[in-house]
Amino acid sequence: MALLKIITEGDPVLRRKARPITKITKRLKVLAKNMLETMYHANGVGLAAPQVGISERMVVIDVGKGPLVLINPEIIAAEGEERDVEGCLSLPGRNEYITRAYRVTVSALDLNGDKINLTGEGLLARAFQHEIDHLNGILFIDHLDSQKQGQNDNP
Repeated sequence: MALLKIITEGDPVLRRKARPITKITKRLKVLAKNMLETMYHANGVGLAAPQVGISERMVVIDVGKGPLVLINPEIIAAEGEERDVEGCLSLPGRNEYITRAYRVTVSALDLNGDKINLTGEGLLARAFQHEIDHLNGILFIDHLDSQKQGQNDNP
């Protein structure tokens, strides 16, 4: 396994809509392992392929309940609302209060190519939304209110 370079704000790959993955390959499985290792090394709870310079629709997440690898994930249901602090490995040192759905259900493929549906609440739901945003070229700071742009709460 290898640590990957985490791309930071300003790199155009972070603003691109990532390509769907059409085939589960050995390369993709190695990428998933490397992304998990990179995420753990950086003390993150999620990492999207665009954050390591690869414009493909895959994310890895671990909020303390074991690693998840999601290929072509989509949010299929969302409910409730929760406002909490978020940060991002691609925006080091930046933390902001962001309002997101409290509970979300995601549909994706796993590394075996099997379709899975997962429901998460709280931090897991937030991680699903945050990482899937990355696949659509959206950064968490895009969710800030217009008057909030450029400020930092540093909670």
